[in-house]
Amino acid sequence: MNRARAFARREWGPLHRTVRTALTTRTWRAIPLTLTAVCLTALCQLVQNQSWGYAPVQSIGSVRAEDPLWVALLRTPLSLFVPALDLPVWGALAQILLVFGIAEICLGRPRTLVIAYAATLAGTMYARAGVALGPDHPLGLPASDAHVVDTGPSAAVVGLAVYVCVRCAARLTAGLVVVAMVVEVLVKPNLAGREHLAAIAAVLVAMAVAACFQRGPRSGPDPEEPVTGSRSGAPPIRS
Repeated sequence: MNRARAFARREWGPLHRTVRTALTTRTWRAIPLTLTAVCLTALCQLVQNQSWGYAPVQSIGSVRAEDPLWVALLRTPLSLFVPALDLPVWGALAQILLVFGIAEICLGRPRTLVIAYAATLAGTMYARAGVALGPDHPLGLPASDAHVVDTGPSAAVVGLAVYVCVRCAARLTAGLVVVAMVVEVLVKPNLAGREHLAAIAAVLVAMAVAACFQRGPRSGPDPEEPVTGSRSGAPPIRS
């Protein structure tokens, strides 16, 4: 029991303290973006289930690999909030409320939006590339996937979950998320599962690039390090 508590404190302690403090001090004002996303998703679900609302929602938020690229790029932001018709809407709402809420508190609204959109866009672009590669390629997709409607927040949720876990030092949890997505593809190899892996790959690459820039080579000496003298022992010359 003590080991389990120590592991939980080490793995999720910083994350838990950050979220608890924000919700205690600011309540719902800590997650306005998350609440807006939940309401927008619920509204899209309500409208698309009406006889008059299905076509308008699909025309502005439905993405397929067969669509022209400019149409897909225009629809991708809203497609994140259009729940998949073959899945229960409460699952999408719960994912957004939990993962988007934690990300908004830990990362801030701008970064949460950027990562969510980048993960969703990575999945959308992978679908197009996979169909173009064909089923014979290891990363390819069958031609029938070009007609699959690609909507929902799952790619954004997976990307945000991995990003937040890595940033908050919950690396084992991040690894479990990745393993779960790999198992999903192995058990049920469909377009959605592969898009989840594409979203994770995009987030990890972005984090690696950012880390490389932060650790870039220094062009000059460290100002905090003492300046050494010359070989003759004389004090260094300063201009």
